Amino acid sequence: MKDDSRSHPFRDSHDDVETFARVPDTPQTRAPAYRLAFTDADFLMREELRPVRLQLELLKPQMIMDERGIESTVVLMGSARIPDPTGTAERVCEPMIETGAGGDTAAAKGAAGLAQWYAEARKLARIITERSLESYGREDVIVTGGGPGIMEAGNRGAADAGGHSIGLNIVLPHEQAPNAYVTPDLCFNFHYFAIRKMHFLMRAKAICIFPGGFGTFDEMFEALTLIQTGRMRRVPFLLFGRAFWDSVVNWQALAEAGTISPEDLDLFHYVETAEEAAAIIGAYQPKC
Repeated sequence: MKDDSRSHPFRDSHDDVETFARVPDTPQTRAPAYRLAFTDADFLMREELRPVRLQLELLKPQMIMDERGIESTVVLMGSARIPDPTGTAERVCEPMIETGAGGDTAAAKGAAGLAQWYAEARKLARIITERSLESYGREDVIVTGGGPGIMEAGNRGAADAGGHSIGLNIVLPHEQAPNAYVTPDLCFNFHYFAIRKMHFLMRAKAICIFPGGFGTFDEMFEALTLIQTGRMRRVPFLLFGRAFWDSVVNWQALAEAGTISPEDLDLFHYVETAEEAAAIIGAYQPKC
């Protein structure tokens, strides 16, 4: 959006873009070299411009969330493959990540067996968003990865409460589309996984991890490492479904082997219900 309240005496970039569109059509003006650098997509995508693209990908969501006045978030992470147990979710398209393995495979049946966590994620997001509305949507805003499964459940729960929520999508080979419940002007898209993960945690007041696969494990362990090493302040870190997590990660064995400290096991808590998680998040008082 063009800002007409300029505080500097120089010509605005929007003005030059408009002027550029009216220059005579000549071999010189058609040449790539003549394009304004910040409007030249081919130039911006050069290998040497990667540092600039990283900065832009950090800045764009940061500035938009600042403009919306969002001060804190509650992060929901979990599998994209866990289905809505009611089968009533609005579909933008059929997510290829869910259907690629086939509906009758053991993996698909296993994910369907975790459908209870879709319901709990949706419920938790609704409860948290109802609280968020008391701050006019500035605090405890739900943020997900923006895709299907648990992510959809989180954004859907926020929509159930009549609030907004954030979706941090990532460009993937199977062209995953944002779910239908992300607030449109808070629906972001990333090229760099690293910058996306920064935005998950930069405003996080709590981190809620539901059963998931490689992506969920990646995000979970990175966040735990940041907290363990003191690079991020300690926040409620909730693992939904003790039976699942104890079956896939032998936390105690890590402590007994000495690869983590016994007190590191206190960095997270198991929860089984949305209400239990909401109570922990609501009682949390951040340390200065």
